Amino acid sequence: MKVSESKKNMAVLLDGAPHTIEDIVRQTPSARGASTLYKMRFRNLLTRQKRDATMQGDDLLQDAAMDKRECQYLYREGDRYTFMDLEDYNQFQLSAEELDGQETLLIENMEGITALIIDERVLAIELPPVVELPIAECDPSMRGASATSRTKPARLTTGLIVQVPEYLASGESIRVDTRTGKYLSRA
Repeated sequence: MKVSESKKNMAVLLDGAPHTIEDIVRQTPSARGASTLYKMRFRNLLTRQKRDATMQGDDLLQDAAMDKRECQYLYREGDRYTFMDLEDYNQFQLSAEELDGQETLLIENMEGITALIIDERVLAIELPPVVELPIAECDPSMRGASATSRTKPARLTTGLIVQVPEYLASGESIRVDTRTGKYLSRA
């Protein structure tokens, strides 16, 4: 596959190790005849290390032979998070370190999660693009605040803190973009 065809969250092989694409920034040089550059950030699924690379659009990336299975998040026990494979109902655990910040977007019994598996070992999960999370606490809503007014910090039940419009109050649910961790809309 060409670099120009790659997308965020795709699994590829770099130096024989599976990586996911975390970020892609496309740069088009102003000089005539210069090719488009792609600045990419990869995460090694085995060591969790980040790796940056700049590539041209015609460079080739090798797809990682990875199984993807639908799973459900069940519960947290200490720093271990338990999931259930929805095909064979087997359970597996990932640590907070392996989730790498995704744990603040998980609520019990959440579905729509995809497990990335190589050699029968779960290496990572992919969250759905948008999740609904309830607001645990925030400043009181302002009377007369409009949808275009200022924002305020709100702590969600998962511990994630996001900026929300002033008219929202504790107990309401909001939609959060899992790629950026930012507020999208009221649920």
